[in-house]
Amino acid sequence: MDKKFRIAGIIGALIVSVVILTSPSQPPPIPEPSEQKNESIKILATGLKRPWAIAFADQKIFVTEKAGTIRVIQSDVLLEEPLATLRAASIFGGGLLGIATHPDFSDNHFLYVYYTYSESDKLWNKVIRITESENKVSDVVTILDKIPGSQFYNGGVLKFGPDGKLYVATGISSEFSHESQVIDSLGGKILRLNDDGTIPDDNPIPGSPVFSLGHRDVQGMAWRENGDMYVTETGPTKNDEINIVRAGQNYGWPEQECGGKPEFVDSIMCYDPSIEPGGIIFYGGDKIAIEGMIMATLRGANLFHVDIDERGMASQKSILSGVGRIRDVNEGPDGYLYLITSNTDGKGFPDRNDDKLIRILR
Repeated sequence: MDKKFRIAGIIGALIVSVVILTSPSQPPPIPEPSEQKNESIKILATGLKRPWAIAFADQKIFVTEKAGTIRVIQSDVLLEEPLATLRAASIFGGGLLGIATHPDFSDNHFLYVYYTYSESDKLWNKVIRITESENKVSDVVTILDKIPGSQFYNGGVLKFGPDGKLYVATGISSEFSHESQVIDSLGGKILRLNDDGTIPDDNPIPGSPVFSLGHRDVQGMAWRENGDMYVTETGPTKNDEINIVRAGQNYGWPEQECGGKPEFVDSIMCYDPSIEPGGIIFYGGDKIAIEGMIMATLRGANLFHVDIDERGMASQKSILSGVGRIRDVNEGPDGYLYLITSNTDGKGFPDRNDDKLIRILR
Protein backbone atom coordinates (compact mmCIF):
# COMPACT_ATOMS: atom_id res chain seq x y z
CA MET A 1 0.00 0.00 0.00
CA ASP A 2 2.87 2.38 0.87
CA LYS A 3 5.20 3.55 -1.88
CA LYS A 4 8.17 5.50 -0.58
CA PHE A 5 9.71 8.31 -2.53
CA ARG A 6 12.42 10.61 -1.21
CA ILE A 7 14.52 13.57 -2.12
CA ALA A 8 18.18 12.75 -1.51
CA GLY A 9 20.85 15.16 -0.43
CA ILE A 10 20.04 16.48 3.04
CA ILE A 11 22.76 16.71 5.65
CA GLY A 12 22.60 14.05 8.36
CA ALA A 13 20.34 11.13 9.02
CA LEU A 14 16.59 11.37 8.55
CA ILE A 15 14.40 11.41 11.61
CA VAL A 16 12.37 8.22 11.55
CA SER A 17 9.44 7.47 13.79
CA VAL A 18 11.27 5.17 16.23
CA VAL A 19 13.87 7.85 16.97
CA ILE A 20 11.23 10.56 17.28
CA LEU A 21 9.19 8.58 19.78
CA THR A 22 11.99 7.17 21.93
CA SER A 23 15.12 9.34 21.78
CA PRO A 24 15.88 10.94 25.16
CA SER A 25 18.35 13.43 23.66
CA GLN A 26 17.73 16.90 22.30
CA PRO A 27 16.27 17.14 18.78
CA PRO A 28 18.92 17.16 16.04
CA PRO A 29 19.57 20.38 14.11
CA ILE A 30 17.09 21.18 11.35
CA PRO A 31 18.60 19.97 8.06
CA GLU A 32 19.18 22.57 5.38
CA PRO A 33 16.90 22.20 2.34
CA SER A 34 18.39 20.50 -0.68
CA GLU A 35 18.35 22.06 -4.15
CA GLN A 36 18.96 18.81 -6.01
CA LYS A 37 16.58 18.06 -8.84
CA ASN A 38 14.03 15.33 -8.26
CA GLU A 39 11.49 14.10 -10.75
CA SER A 40 9.02 13.12 -8.04
CA ILE A 41 8.06 16.74 -7.43
CA LYS A 42 7.22 19.88 -9.37
CA ILE A 43 7.84 23.32 -7.87
CA LEU A 44 4.87 25.53 -8.77
CA ALA A 45 5.81 28.72 -6.92
CA THR A 46 8.89 30.18 -5.28
CA GLY A 47 9.58 33.30 -3.26
CA LEU A 48 6.65 32.84 -0.87
CA LYS A 49 7.19 34.63 2.44
CA ARG A 50 6.23 32.73 5.57
CA PRO A 51 3.36 30.82 3.93
CA TRP A 52 0.97 29.07 6.33
CA ALA A 53 -1.94 27.28 4.62
CA ILE A 54 -3.22 26.02 1.26
CA ALA A 55 -6.77 25.82 -0.11
CA PHE A 56 -8.17 24.86 -3.52
CA ALA A 57 -11.03 26.09 -5.66
CA ASP A 58 -11.73 25.28 -9.29
CA GLN A 59 -8.40 25.81 -11.10
CA LYS A 60 -6.90 27.99 -8.37
CA ILE A 61 -4.70 27.40 -5.36
CA PHE A 62 -4.85 29.95 -2.53
CA VAL A 63 -1.87 30.34 -0.16
CA THR A 64 -1.79 32.55 2.92
CA GLU A 65 1.36 34.45 3.88
CA LYS A 66 1.59 35.44 7.54
CA ALA A 67 2.30 39.11 6.78
CA GLY A 68 -1.29 39.37 5.52
CA THR A 69 -1.34 38.49 1.81
CA ILE A 70 -3.42 35.85 0.05
CA ARG A 71 -1.52 34.60 -2.99
CA VAL A 72 -3.14 32.92 -5.98
CA ILE A 73 -1.67 30.21 -8.19
CA GLN A 74 -3.73 29.80 -11.34
CA SER A 75 -2.95 27.19 -14.01
CA ASP A 76 0.35 26.50 -12.19
CA VAL A 77 1.42 30.17 -12.32
CA LEU A 78 1.82 32.39 -9.26
CA LEU A 79 -0.04 35.63 -9.96
CA GLU A 80 1.98 38.76 -9.32
CA GLU A 81 -0.79 40.60 -7.48
CA PRO A 82 -2.19 39.07 -4.27
CA LEU A 83 -5.91 38.52 -3.99
CA ALA A 84 -5.98 40.55 -0.77
CA THR A 85 -3.68 42.17 1.78
CA LEU A 86 -5.02 42.17 5.33
CA ARG A 87 -3.82 44.29 8.23
CA ALA A 88 -2.49 41.32 10.20
CA ALA A 89 -0.35 41.63 13.32
CA SER A 90 3.39 41.27 12.73
CA ILE A 91 4.21 38.72 15.42
CA PHE A 92 6.14 35.47 15.47
CA GLY A 93 3.28 33.05 16.10
CA GLY A 94 0.42 34.87 14.40
CA GLY A 95 -0.67 36.92 11.42
CA LEU A 96 -2.68 35.65 8.48
CA LEU A 97 -3.05 31.93 9.18
CA GLY A 98 -5.77 29.52 8.04
CA ILE A 99 -7.77 29.57 4.83
CA ALA A 100 -10.69 27.45 3.62
CA THR A 101 -12.88 27.51 0.53
CA HIS A 102 -16.62 27.02 0.87
CA PRO A 103 -17.86 23.61 -0.38
CA ASP A 104 -19.98 25.52 -2.92
CA PHE A 105 -17.19 27.91 -3.93
CA SER A 106 -17.94 27.45 -7.64
CA ASP A 107 -21.33 29.09 -7.03
CA ASN A 108 -20.72 31.56 -4.18
CA HIS A 109 -16.93 32.25 -4.37
CA PHE A 110 -16.64 32.33 -0.55
CA LEU A 111 -13.18 32.18 1.05
CA TYR A 112 -12.70 32.05 4.82
CA VAL A 113 -9.51 33.26 6.52
CA TYR A 114 -8.27 33.45 10.11
CA TYR A 115 -5.89 36.18 11.18
CA THR A 116 -4.36 37.92 14.20
CA TYR A 117 -4.76 41.66 14.67
CA SER A 118 -3.94 44.26 17.30
CA GLU A 119 -6.47 46.57 18.93
CA SER A 120 -5.58 48.96 21.77
CA ASP A 121 -2.30 47.07 22.34
CA LYS A 122 -4.16 43.76 22.73
CA LEU A 123 -4.00 40.82 20.33
CA TRP A 124 -7.10 39.14 18.96
CA ASN A 125 -7.98 36.73 16.16
CA LYS A 126 -10.94 36.81 13.84
CA VAL A 127 -12.49 34.80 11.02
CA ILE A 128 -13.74 36.67 7.97
CA ARG A 129 -15.50 35.59 4.80
CA ILE A 130 -14.20 37.04 1.54
CA THR A 131 -16.17 36.94 -1.68
CA GLU A 132 -13.73 36.48 -4.58
CA SER A 133 -14.49 37.63 -8.11
CA GLU A 134 -11.96 37.32 -10.95
CA ASN A 135 -9.05 37.44 -8.49
CA LYS A 136 -10.43 40.51 -6.71
CA VAL A 137 -12.27 40.93 -3.41
CA SER A 138 -15.87 42.04 -3.85
CA ASP A 139 -17.15 41.67 -0.26
CA VAL A 140 -15.92 40.99 3.28
CA VAL A 141 -18.04 39.77 6.21
CA THR A 142 -16.88 39.07 9.78
CA ILE A 143 -17.83 35.52 10.79
CA LEU A 144 -16.31 35.40 14.30
CA ASP A 145 -14.29 37.96 16.27
CA LYS A 146 -12.54 38.48 19.62
CA ILE A 147 -10.79 35.12 19.72
CA PRO A 148 -7.95 35.52 22.27
CA GLY A 149 -4.65 36.33 20.56
CA SER A 150 -1.04 35.64 21.47
CA GLN A 151 2.49 36.39 20.38
CA PHE A 152 2.99 32.64 19.89
CA TYR A 153 -0.12 30.40 20.17
CA ASN A 154 -2.97 31.36 17.87
CA GLY A 155 -4.12 28.05 16.43
CA GLY A 156 -5.65 29.26 13.19
CA VAL A 157 -6.69 26.13 11.32
CA LEU A 158 -9.91 26.47 9.29
CA LYS A 159 -11.63 23.48 7.64
CA PHE A 160 -15.06 22.59 6.39
CA GLY A 161 -16.04 19.20 7.74
CA PRO A 162 -17.94 16.44 5.94
CA ASP A 163 -21.08 17.77 7.66
CA GLY A 164 -20.70 21.10 5.83
CA LYS A 165 -19.89 23.00 9.05
CA LEU A 166 -16.91 25.32 9.50
CA TYR A 167 -14.42 24.14 12.13
CA VAL A 168 -12.07 26.70 13.70
CA ALA A 169 -9.06 25.78 15.86
CA THR A 170 -8.06 28.50 18.33
CA GLY A 171 -4.95 28.97 20.47
CA ILE A 172 -4.20 30.37 23.92
CA SER A 173 -3.26 33.87 25.03
CA SER A 174 -0.23 32.78 27.09
CA GLU A 175 1.72 29.65 27.96
CA PHE A 176 0.20 29.39 31.42
CA SER A 177 -3.35 30.37 30.54
CA HIS A 178 -6.19 28.12 31.73
CA GLU A 179 -8.70 29.47 29.20
CA SER A 180 -8.63 26.12 27.38
CA GLN A 181 -10.63 24.77 30.34
CA VAL A 182 -13.07 27.70 30.51
CA ILE A 183 -16.20 26.93 28.50
CA ASP A 184 -17.10 30.59 28.01
CA SER A 185 -13.70 31.43 26.48
CA LEU A 186 -13.01 30.98 22.77
CA GLY A 187 -9.35 30.19 23.52
CA GLY A 188 -7.90 26.67 23.35
CA LYS A 189 -10.93 25.23 21.58
CA ILE A 190 -12.19 23.74 18.38
CA LEU A 191 -15.25 25.73 17.37
CA ARG A 192 -18.05 24.57 15.05
CA LEU A 193 -20.06 27.12 13.07
CA ASN A 194 -22.54 27.37 10.26
CA ASP A 195 -21.08 28.95 7.14
CA ASP A 196 -22.59 32.33 8.07
CA GLY A 197 -21.09 32.31 11.58
CA THR A 198 -24.22 31.28 13.44
CA ILE A 199 -24.15 28.40 15.92
CA PRO A 200 -25.45 24.99 14.77
CA ASP A 201 -28.43 23.64 16.69
CA ASP A 202 -26.69 20.29 17.24
CA ASN A 203 -23.49 21.60 18.86
CA PRO A 204 -22.61 19.72 22.07
CA ILE A 205 -23.21 22.81 24.24
CA PRO A 206 -26.48 24.56 23.29
CA GLY A 207 -25.90 28.11 22.13
CA SER A 208 -22.08 27.75 22.19
CA PRO A 209 -19.68 27.43 19.25
CA VAL A 210 -17.43 25.13 21.34
CA PHE A 211 -17.07 21.66 19.83
CA SER A 212 -14.16 20.45 21.99
CA LEU A 213 -11.89 21.98 24.62
CA GLY A 214 -8.56 21.54 26.37
CA HIS A 215 -6.45 22.28 23.27
CA ARG A 216 -3.17 24.18 23.24
CA ASP A 217 -2.19 25.10 19.68
CA VAL A 218 -3.80 22.99 16.96
CA GLN A 219 -1.84 23.00 13.69
CA GLY A 220 -3.61 20.45 11.49
CA MET A 221 -7.15 19.11 11.06
CA ALA A 222 -8.60 16.37 8.85
CA TRP A 223 -11.36 13.76 8.67
CA ARG A 224 -10.96 10.04 8.06
CA GLU A 225 -13.26 8.19 5.65
CA ASN A 226 -15.33 6.91 8.60
CA GLY A 227 -16.01 10.51 9.73
CA ASP A 228 -13.51 10.58 12.63
CA MET A 229 -11.85 13.95 13.07
CA TYR A 230 -8.11 14.20 13.79
CA VAL A 231 -5.94 17.13 14.82
CA THR A 232 -2.24 17.75 15.37
CA GLU A 233 -1.13 19.91 18.29
CA THR A 234 2.21 21.36 19.34
CA GLY A 235 3.39 20.95 22.92
CA PRO A 236 5.33 23.50 24.97
CA THR A 237 8.81 22.06 24.34
CA LYS A 238 7.87 18.42 23.71
CA ASN A 239 4.74 16.24 23.83
CA ASP A 240 3.34 17.18 20.44
CA GLU A 241 0.11 15.24 19.87
CA ILE A 242 -2.20 13.61 17.38
CA ASN A 243 -5.74 13.50 18.76
CA ILE A 244 -9.04 12.00 17.66
CA VAL A 245 -11.58 14.74 18.37
CA ARG A 246 -15.20 14.07 19.27
CA ALA A 247 -17.98 16.42 20.27
CA GLY A 248 -17.83 17.75 23.82
CA GLN A 249 -14.58 16.03 24.80
CA ASN A 250 -11.79 17.62 26.84
CA TYR A 251 -8.16 17.08 25.79
CA GLY A 252 -6.61 18.32 29.02
CA TRP A 253 -4.42 21.34 28.38
CA PRO A 254 -2.90 22.70 30.60
CA GLU A 255 -3.66 20.00 33.18
CA GLN A 256 -2.50 17.16 30.92
CA GLU A 257 0.00 16.65 28.12
CA CYS A 258 -0.58 13.58 25.93
CA GLY A 259 -2.32 11.47 28.56
CA GLY A 260 -2.51 9.98 32.02
CA LYS A 261 -5.51 11.62 33.69
CA PRO A 262 -8.83 9.77 33.49
CA GLU A 263 -10.95 12.93 33.30
CA PHE A 264 -9.31 13.89 29.99
CA VAL A 265 -8.87 12.23 26.58
CA ASP A 266 -5.46 10.72 25.82
CA SER A 267 -3.70 11.43 22.53
CA ILE A 268 -3.14 8.56 20.09
CA MET A 269 0.41 9.77 19.32
CA CYS A 270 2.84 11.68 21.54
CA TYR A 271 6.17 13.08 20.34
CA ASP A 272 9.14 13.53 22.66
CA PRO A 273 11.31 15.22 21.41
CA SER A 274 9.11 17.61 19.46
CA ILE A 275 8.64 17.37 15.69
CA GLU A 276 6.39 20.45 15.40
CA PRO A 277 3.56 18.83 13.43
CA GLY A 278 1.83 20.95 10.81
CA GLY A 279 -1.06 20.30 8.47
CA ILE A 280 -2.61 16.86 7.90
CA ILE A 281 -4.88 15.23 5.36
CA PHE A 282 -6.28 11.77 4.71
CA TYR A 283 -5.20 11.05 1.16
CA GLY A 284 -7.89 9.62 -1.11
CA GLY A 285 -6.43 10.26 -4.54
CA ASP A 286 -4.99 7.85 -7.10
CA LYS A 287 -1.79 9.64 -8.12
CA ILE A 288 0.45 8.03 -5.49
CA ALA A 289 0.27 4.53 -4.06
CA ILE A 290 -0.45 5.44 -0.48
CA GLU A 291 -3.50 5.64 1.75
CA GLY A 292 -4.33 7.23 5.08
CA MET A 293 -2.99 10.21 7.01
CA ILE A 294 -0.25 12.42 5.58
CA MET A 295 1.37 14.81 8.07
CA ALA A 296 3.66 17.79 7.51
CA THR A 297 6.32 18.52 10.12
CA LEU A 298 8.40 21.61 10.78
CA ARG A 299 11.16 20.60 13.18
CA GLY A 300 10.86 17.05 11.88
CA ALA A 301 11.46 18.39 8.33
CA ASN A 302 9.66 15.42 6.80
CA LEU A 303 6.34 14.56 5.23
CA PHE A 304 5.12 11.47 7.08
CA HIS A 305 2.64 8.74 6.29
CA VAL A 306 0.88 7.95 9.57
CA ASP A 307 -0.71 4.51 9.72
CA ILE A 308 -3.61 4.25 12.19
CA ASP A 309 -4.80 0.75 13.01
CA GLU A 310 -8.22 -0.49 14.11
CA ARG A 311 -7.37 0.19 17.76
CA GLY A 312 -6.61 3.84 17.02
CA MET A 313 -2.86 3.35 17.52
CA ALA A 314 -0.50 5.04 15.08
CA SER A 315 2.92 4.46 13.53
CA GLN A 316 4.70 6.42 10.83
CA LYS A 317 7.36 6.55 8.15
CA SER A 318 8.85 9.38 6.11
CA ILE A 319 7.73 9.68 2.50
CA LEU A 320 9.44 12.98 1.62
CA SER A 321 12.37 14.98 2.99
CA GLY A 322 15.06 17.35 1.85
CA VAL A 323 12.98 20.50 1.34
CA GLY A 324 13.41 21.79 4.89
CA ARG A 325 10.50 22.67 7.14
CA ILE A 326 7.08 21.64 5.82
CA ARG A 327 4.18 23.76 7.03
CA ASP A 328 1.04 22.41 5.31
CA VAL A 329 -0.06 19.58 3.04
CA ASN A 330 -3.29 19.20 1.10
CA GLU A 331 -4.83 17.14 -1.67
CA GLY A 332 -5.78 19.00 -4.80
CA PRO A 333 -8.92 18.37 -6.86
CA ASP A 334 -6.60 16.69 -9.39
CA GLY A 335 -5.66 14.01 -6.85
CA TYR A 336 -2.06 15.16 -6.38
CA LEU A 337 -0.50 16.07 -3.04
CA TYR A 338 0.59 19.68 -2.52
CA LEU A 339 2.75 21.14 0.22
CA ILE A 340 4.27 24.44 1.26
CA THR A 341 7.64 24.81 2.91
CA SER A 342 8.30 27.08 5.90
CA ASN A 343 11.99 27.93 5.71
CA THR A 344 11.49 31.71 5.90
CA ASP A 345 9.70 31.54 9.27
CA GLY A 346 12.78 32.39 11.32
CA LYS A 347 13.58 28.81 12.29
CA GLY A 348 14.74 27.34 8.99
CA PHE A 349 17.59 27.67 6.49
CA PRO A 350 16.01 29.35 3.46
CA ASP A 351 17.64 29.10 0.07
CA ARG A 352 17.36 31.82 -2.57
CA ASN A 353 14.02 30.41 -3.85
CA ASP A 354 12.21 29.80 -0.55
CA ASP A 355 9.51 29.40 0.33
CA LYS A 356 7.93 27.04 -2.20
CA LEU A 357 4.64 25.48 -3.23
CA ILE A 358 5.33 21.93 -4.39
CA ARG A 359 3.25 19.31 -6.18
CA ILE A 360 4.17 15.70 -5.47
CA LEU A 361 3.98 13.70 -8.69
CA ARG A 362 4.58 10.17 -7.43
